[in-house]
Amino acid sequence: MEISEELECLFSASIEQQNGSYVIDVPERELQLGDLQQGETYRVALVSSTTQSESEQSDQAETEPEQEREPPEPPVEDGETREVEIEDIGEQGDGITRVERGFVVIVPDTKESERVKIEITDVRQNVAFAEVVERLSYYE
Repeated sequence: MEISEELECLFSASIEQQNGSYVIDVPERELQLGDLQQGETYRVALVSSTTQSESEQSDQAETEPEQEREPPEPPVEDGETREVEIEDIGEQGDGITRVERGFVVIVPDTKESERVKIEITDVRQNVAFAEVVERLSYYE
């Protein structure tokens, strides 16, 4: 999947209904770290994923106040290898997998549900890119 250099941010969020509309809350850190500006209009792409339950999210929010949170470091590093399962296929046809904390890794030339060994080639604050090192049997 080709990700434009224009990508401003990437995060996971729930869609909530408020006053007859549906709302996606943008984490404050995305406004503080990125080029997003309150009141501006942005294009948004949605990719389905499994999410934490509401109770897990509220427990996490109670134990770590928002103003004290540092932006987390990406859970992957350049050159790191991992065995992953491709969860989704992006609009450009590249595979998408998620690692710790839902961090997204883009893997070209893969198919949904394929198990592969990857090497991380590029890490950004909100997304990483990897290449396939080995295709694994589903039953390994």
